[in-house]
Amino acid sequence: MHIFQTGTSEYSGTNNYIYVTLVGERGESERTVLDNPGLDFRRGAVDDYTVKSAADLGPLILVRLEKQKYWVEDNWFCLYVKVSVPGQRCSYTFPCYRWLVGDKVVVELREGTAKKISDDTLPLEISHRNAELQERQKIYRWLAWAPGIPKCIDAKSEADLPQDARFDNENRCVPLSMLLELSLKKLAIKFGKSWNDLDDFKRIFWKLRSPIAEYTMKHWKEDSFFGYQFLNGSNPRMITRCKELPSNFPVTGDMVQSSLIPTTTLKEELKKGNIFLVDHAIMDGIPANVIRDKTQHIAAPLCLLYEHPEKGLIPIAIQLDQKPDKDTPIFLPSDPPLAWLLAKMWVRHAEFQVFQLLSHLLRTHLVVEVICVSTLRQLPAVHPIYKLLTPHLRYTIEINCRGRTQLISPDGIFKRVVSTGGDGLLILAQREYKVLTYRSLQPKFDFLDRGVTKLRDYFYKDHSMMLWDVIQNFVSGIVSLYYKSDSEVEQDSELQAWINDVAVEGFVDVPHFGLASELKTKEELITLLSVVIFTSTAQHAATNNGQFDWCAWVPNTPCTMRHPPPTDKDAVTMGMIMDTLPDISQSCVQMAITWHLGRAQPDAIPMGQYVEQYFTEPAALRVIDKFRKELKELEEQIIAQNEGLELQYLYLCPSRMENSITI
Repeated sequence: MHIFQTGTSEYSGTNNYIYVTLVGERGESERTVLDNPGLDFRRGAVDDYTVKSAADLGPLILVRLEKQKYWVEDNWFCLYVKVSVPGQRCSYTFPCYRWLVGDKVVVELREGTAKKISDDTLPLEISHRNAELQERQKIYRWLAWAPGIPKCIDAKSEADLPQDARFDNENRCVPLSMLLELSLKKLAIKFGKSWNDLDDFKRIFWKLRSPIAEYTMKHWKEDSFFGYQFLNGSNPRMITRCKELPSNFPVTGDMVQSSLIPTTTLKEELKKGNIFLVDHAIMDGIPANVIRDKTQHIAAPLCLLYEHPEKGLIPIAIQLDQKPDKDTPIFLPSDPPLAWLLAKMWVRHAEFQVFQLLSHLLRTHLVVEVICVSTLRQLPAVHPIYKLLTPHLRYTIEINCRGRTQLISPDGIFKRVVSTGGDGLLILAQREYKVLTYRSLQPKFDFLDRGVTKLRDYFYKDHSMMLWDVIQNFVSGIVSLYYKSDSEVEQDSELQAWINDVAVEGFVDVPHFGLASELKTKEELITLLSVVIFTSTAQHAATNNGQFDWCAWVPNTPCTMRHPPPTDKDAVTMGMIMDTLPDISQSCVQMAITWHLGRAQPDAIPMGQYVEQYFTEPAALRVIDKFRKELKELEEQIIAQNEGLELQYLYLCPSRMENSITI
């Protein structure tokens, strides 16, 4: 009995000829055309066939599939092949999850048991591993997209990618022109025209909404809500404990005393660890975009915050430039209300640039792409680490190609509506990668180094640490099945080629990343794999999934600013604010694109749900089942913590996170 499962996505089936040959330790079966009465290999079909062999093949090693054209070329997506041998109780599973593309194409599938190179002893097994990697290294090549940032896949656009790296469902990619049909089109053509007042932003808010976006619209002016977003908004990784005030931020105790509880001082609160800083120095001097011949404006704010015992985290001082002088006032909550409001808008504008380009795109998408390319180039499909990582790398290469061509290209969406679009975008990226470290991608060290382990209501931190523990336990369980000692890690030549490709090729232009080019212990391997899975699931969800919530109400997180920062607190008017915020057209695009990028995908695979079963051994499947159980328990804990909260933090619920970066 031989069972062939065809994929369920559109166009997975085929009318072409399919041939199969079974290859065992003692020989090969007849090359058999698979042709039952009726339609074979339809979408979602499970087809049974009999393959004959004149002699005993011995233990099966691989299955050879061939596809030949019948009238017209017709691709086929095969999920797996299962083989039952008469007289034997056991059956063999050969995971595929690949497209057979072209005429006279041949694909050889290894039996599903995960094996390191040291586990293979037969010449056929070794040669198959080598041939697979040689072929993949021709297909998946490194490209230096720009100097000073990690390397990426060598593809000018998603059309250059092999079918196996492409989306199964093209419907998940919605062109911007279609997004603007969301009742925004008539407004989107009003280039350069300002809104009349803040309430006018409701004109683009009536159709697309979410509970948090609604809350944002109602509470965005409040200082406590402004502070909350540094903890649980789309950029929760910037806030640091302030032990002493920066020399370029000359805030005095008298300036902020009215924001503190009466029985304390700024000096005392600094000593107690209740003062925090968000410093956007990375934005300093970034060239501003020019949109329709109008130069946009960029600031590099510093924002001082106080963890008030009753009000929570609140801003107490804002400076909109890194160099204090007479034209760079320090804005305070006691200032005229419009001046304080505009200062906070400038901080939120900086947050938009940092979370979109650095926290989201660079620190999740592009970091994980390095792992994607290295995994495809250096680990054969039978390798346990390939099997572990592949579900968490699904679609990432294509979405990154689309990001480079549609979002951050010279004529992309960022160039059209974002103040750092154009030349500024690359400079900002290069600055981030000069300081990016592998250590900062590990949640425990990130929170420790920023001094925020005791911050109250920091749900991003709490949930991240819980998820990290669950992920690390899972990875440790899988790794321990296949590596019994540190020496087995060191002696795995394919694994060492993989980490060398990651560190020496992928991150070659990231000077302080700090990832060694060899793995010496199981602990090092477990930590790295945990970082990859955490980044592609939790960290991406934290910075991506809420962007519509926080950006749909445009004044809360403006994508661009059309006038320079104010230099005179008393001169700020509502007219100045409206002329500074994004115009009507820019607002429409901001709302549309953040909805598209933050929305739940129709074919999303939740974290820990492995619809493609690369592992077949019972021991590995038990580890996966335990992982799912722990994720479910964690989700119940997160939901319980959120009960009764008006503003709930649910982005890190496993059921709401994708298994990989796909948007």
